[in-house]
Amino acid sequence: MFDTKVLNRALAASLIAGLVGNAALAQEVGKSPWGPKDEIGRLNLITPESRAAILSRIDGGRSYDLAVEYFIGMPSWEAAGDPPYQMWMTHTPHGTAVSDPMKVGKEMNEHVSYTGSAVSMYAHMGTHIDALNHFGLNGKIWNGYAATEYLGDQGWTVTGAEKLPPIIARGVMVDVAAAKGMQMLPDNYRVTRKDLQQTLDRQGVKLKQGDVVLIRTGRMQHYKNASAYMNNPPGLSIDAAKFLVEDGGAIVVGADNLSFEAFPAETENNYVPVHTYLLAQQGAPIIELVNLEGLSRDRIYEFAFVGASLKFRGADAAPIRPVALPLR
Repeated sequence: MFDTKVLNRALAASLIAGLVGNAALAQEVGKSPWGPKDEIGRLNLITPESRAAILSRIDGGRSYDLAVEYFIGMPSWEAAGDPPYQMWMTHTPHGTAVSDPMKVGKEMNEHVSYTGSAVSMYAHMGTHIDALNHFGLNGKIWNGYAATEYLGDQGWTVTGAEKLPPIIARGVMVDVAAAKGMQMLPDNYRVTRKDLQQTLDRQGVKLKQGDVVLIRTGRMQHYKNASAYMNNPPGLSIDAAKFLVEDGGAIVVGADNLSFEAFPAETENNYVPVHTYLLAQQGAPIIELVNLEGLSRDRIYEFAFVGASLKFRGADAAPIRPVALPLR
């Protein structure tokens, strides 16, 4: 079972900017084939030619919003000590008429109503993309960047969320829940390589290098109930992640759950082995809380994926608003 107290202890024990430091591990971070200054990993595989190829196939008749709503009480990592989503009003029509913050007078304020708001949130809330600095190994992140050298009080000076380019690529949805005849995978279910292969065969889709691959577990049906969504979620196994990247050629992976991988971890010496494999070793960003229910309903398995995240300088993640556009 996924115990948030256990996760809390594990986080507290290893949290130095999210890096897992264990010198005894044989695992090391990946060195980029795109050179010592690379900060975006497998997103380098997006080219003008690959963008043009997928955009030329859009049918234009439908679009699917893959993002979730942000609201007070939404699922979050509060159990790990991270702040919840908060939204508050900074200006209201009535309050403005009373306080006159713009010094335009009561008559003008009653004529021109003014509404303003502010938000506060953890970067890993709602539909978001993990930057490559989110998790590392032995004090380093993707491409050998060391926290001691590149992490300051204002965030990372390399691989920040602001470095992530707009993603325009072929998207593939792997509907594991539907392939198993389920509305939702069971609690703690760990998706395997075999599950992915069987689902792709059933859907009649083959993965290609450069794909954005999104896994549907069905968990999104619990999204409006934070405790149900967070408690004991299904997720991917290490072998399944390797299948997506090493065999399938994915440049970005994602799913409809909060953490992509399943808990407890398959390994004793790493509590988030799928994250460290993808981010630190392969340079593959992860998109979490992707709403795949519409694509599943209409059995859309292949599409143009278009998404751009907010440019949070030095951050380890940022909200993203992805769109799926079916193909001709």
